[in-house]
Amino acid sequence: MLKEERFRIILEKLSKDQKVTLKSLSKQLKISEYTVRRDLKELTDQGLLKAVRGGAIPHSPTPHHFADRLDYKTDAKKVIAEKALSLLHNGQVVAFDGGTTAMAIASILPRDLQITVVTNSFPVVNVLESHPAIEVLFAGGRLYKAAFTSIGHNAINFFNSIRADIFFMGICSIHPTIGVTTINYEESQVKKAVAEVSKKVVALSPHERINTAEAYFICDSSKVDVIITDEEGKAMAEDSFKGSGITIM
Repeated sequence: MLKEERFRIILEKLSKDQKVTLKSLSKQLKISEYTVRRDLKELTDQGLLKAVRGGAIPHSPTPHHFADRLDYKTDAKKVIAEKALSLLHNGQVVAFDGGTTAMAIASILPRDLQITVVTNSFPVVNVLESHPAIEVLFAGGRLYKAAFTSIGHNAINFFNSIRADIFFMGICSIHPTIGVTTINYEESQVKKAVAEVSKKVVALSPHERINTAEAYFICDSSKVDVIITDEEGKAMAEDSFKGSGITIM
């Protein structure tokens, strides 16, 4: 069997099952596990999957640039944002990161809600600029142009001085054993810092980002208290994170 044909079969199986194992692929393709491992490494290098111990899982299909994500899965973001409102009440300090789902929450905050928002997201600041009752604290730093957020030491130092009640963390990828990951190293460091200083970490994750992984680690899934997902993702998350103590909404 040609290598290109093996690649096609691997990617088809991955798309169908959301994971592949060395053993099952070796049996199906009638090749050694060593050859399968080499194929998975090549597919990982091409950015088509994420090789993990014993097999592979998908990358998140989410577009990487903020502008491309604005009109992506808007119905799912609306569902997630409306669920998130139930976690908010007056007097809280709430951290928002730079995800478009976090921005969707900011855009529907009730006009009488009195909270303090801490964020490194220019779009979140823009949305809340006219809110009459919300105080906004912005983390300075270097602009990460793909996400319209501030990153770097200044942003991290800012968040290290905060103790947030809730962190609404936009998710690129979340997996029960690999944890929460993203595509940019400096972004991962800021998100990690915010998660460390927050009493409750709320992962905002449409279904296609569940059971996927990227290169840069943010935190273990055990650090997450709540996963808010769309209706299609709820059963998937409940199955994947069963027994973890994570609340699924």
